[in-house]
Amino acid sequence: MNESTARIEQFLHTDPRDVGCDRAMEMLHIYVDLVAADDGAPARYPGMAAHLRACGPCAQDFEGLLAAVTG
Repeated sequence: MNESTARIEQFLHTDPRDVGCDRAMEMLHIYVDLVAADDGAPARYPGMAAHLRACGPCAQDFEGLLAAVTG
């Protein structure tokens, strides 16, 4: 399997728990606070965790906000 095929396969196999970009952006600040507090956020909110694994732009926003919060 070449890289292009692998990317297409990954895109087509979106986790059904994925909350999508709109919902992720609505809840990102809360999720970041929970992750920063080490409150088990990925286990408590698997749809958010699934989305951040699959969506590069949202994951970048998450990482940036987490860096700002944790300094």
